[in-house]
Amino acid sequence: MKLNTFADLEKLRTEIVAEKDPNKSGIVICGGTGCHAFGSAKIADLIQEELKKQNLETKVDVLITGCHGFCEQGPIAIIRPQNIFYHGIKPEDIPEIINDTIIKGIVIDRLLYVDPTTDKKIVYEHEIPFYKNQRRIIFGNNRMIDPRSIEDYIGIDGYAALSKVLSNMKPDEIIDIIIRSDLRGRGGAGFPTGWKWDSCRKAKGDIKYVICNADEGDPGAYANRSLLEGNPHSVLEGMIIGAYAIGANEGYIYVRTEYPLAVELFEVAIKKAEEYGLLGKNILGSDFDFNVKIARGGGAFVCGESTALMASIEGKPGEPRAKHIHTTESGLWDKPTNLNNVETWANVPLIIMKGVDWYKTIGTEKSKGTKIFSLVGKINNTGLVEVPMGTTLREIIFEIGGGIPNGKKLKAIQIGGPSGGCIPDNLIHLPVDFDSLTEAGAMMGSGGMIVMDENTCMVDVAKYFINFLKDESCGKCVPCRNGLIEMHNRLTDICEGKGKEGDIEFLEELAWWTNNASLCQLGATASNPVLTTLRYYRDEYIAHIEHKKCPAGVCKALIQYSIDPEKCTGCGLCRKRCPQDAVIGEKKEPHTIDPDKCIKCGVCFDSCKFDAVKVV
Repeated sequence: MKLNTFADLEKLRTEIVAEKDPNKSGIVICGGTGCHAFGSAKIADLIQEELKKQNLETKVDVLITGCHGFCEQGPIAIIRPQNIFYHGIKPEDIPEIINDTIIKGIVIDRLLYVDPTTDKKIVYEHEIPFYKNQRRIIFGNNRMIDPRSIEDYIGIDGYAALSKVLSNMKPDEIIDIIIRSDLRGRGGAGFPTGWKWDSCRKAKGDIKYVICNADEGDPGAYANRSLLEGNPHSVLEGMIIGAYAIGANEGYIYVRTEYPLAVELFEVAIKKAEEYGLLGKNILGSDFDFNVKIARGGGAFVCGESTALMASIEGKPGEPRAKHIHTTESGLWDKPTNLNNVETWANVPLIIMKGVDWYKTIGTEKSKGTKIFSLVGKINNTGLVEVPMGTTLREIIFEIGGGIPNGKKLKAIQIGGPSGGCIPDNLIHLPVDFDSLTEAGAMMGSGGMIVMDENTCMVDVAKYFINFLKDESCGKCVPCRNGLIEMHNRLTDICEGKGKEGDIEFLEELAWWTNNASLCQLGATASNPVLTTLRYYRDEYIAHIEHKKCPAGVCKALIQYSIDPEKCTGCGLCRKRCPQDAVIGEKKEPHTIDPDKCIKCGVCFDSCKFDAVKVV
């Protein structure tokens, strides 16, 4: 069905909405990658089979959506119209869901979510603290639509913003709206989106490009992937609007090959948009032409950097170049190019439709709107969360995330990916916005947020991230290539008990040079894990170097395991599980550990149920 006019689109939207019965029974199944790993596809098939068996397939809608955000609870299902939230669904639960909840309206207690802080069972999705304390203006539509269905997207006002700009607005008006909205790029440093668009529009040249950066190489971050998998048309619509405003007729989305489902669903979105006349020539009967191609990346972290990404699209090695000339003037194939990330593009249709005044009510004075974070690590509720800019770390960690498991204490929050920084627990009041994070030594990045508890060694954390960045450096410039190798070597020595006087000062000086002399933003931010851990956890470095101790009990060379004879019951579990036969003792008698045999694997510590094994 090709939509030849703006009226055709609105007519189709009216028909789609009229066909939907908000009171009809339905089962919404999360089909995002997280739930898919828990077997949601099989659950969806079995639900449809059970409905067919009971002749209910026309009376109960089944909707398979993208990610809902609460990834660890999968498989997730929402029962409509009540919005009952079930999680951890197994195949044997399905007949009961159909017979009791769908037919009789009975809630199944064992499938309800239990709040870890109150032990209360919660029936409705909107009452679960994980969801209740978010504001999901971008991510919330994931649970409303089938990502393969352009009709579902149109039914929730999809492509209405595109229709509005093509029918009633000039390019300069659109750019003015984006400038006044104060939308900042969600992929890194937070450059003002509207001013970037304005620079690209004013650049000389008849051929211009827009690009969506969906590389998302940060360990622990998967917000962009889940948005592409759940609502690809929101990103595509934003790109089309941006292209019209800038004067581009061709665009690319750069997606890493490790995201096969995201690639597949975006291909479907492009194909459907072309069939409906929303991509291609004379979009919606206008004189505007635009096409989008998918470029697959090989998984190089450095290709998240704009010039390296563009080099990769061109078929060259993913290496950055100096930015004395901005990519908005000379980017892809030396043509003016505008690059924004997935989340930035998805904000655009909302701003166009709901207005600048509405958007500016969300967030802080200098950081407007919301931000999606991948909340992972030592936290009760892991998943994707979307919060207004300015929400404090305390609210995210304890109200949305449900706090730290097993009664442990919060130690640090690593924000902004490998090049981000570690924020200590005493800054838990910090508002999450671009400027506050930068001041604290971290950055927004693409939205990774890793929570660490008291058993985390911050020197080891710095070593881990520097090791990642060392391997991901393109090696083009000396400060990044050699600086990261030297930093990693020195951190390794410290963790292995070989640290010496002057190491801290050496790391600080090397980190400064790496940050300030590197060619691109990978090198310019790569030292942040070292600088923030030295800034906030200097005492741990001193303990490693001067006292040859790892306070967190992580660095093997600096710890020993022992057994407290007063707590040991002689159960023998640690002795049975020790791979080196290093645990000695008779049944029901206190055991000991032979330090010559012990390889410090920690199996005894993990096995003991009586807190008898100690790390010293």
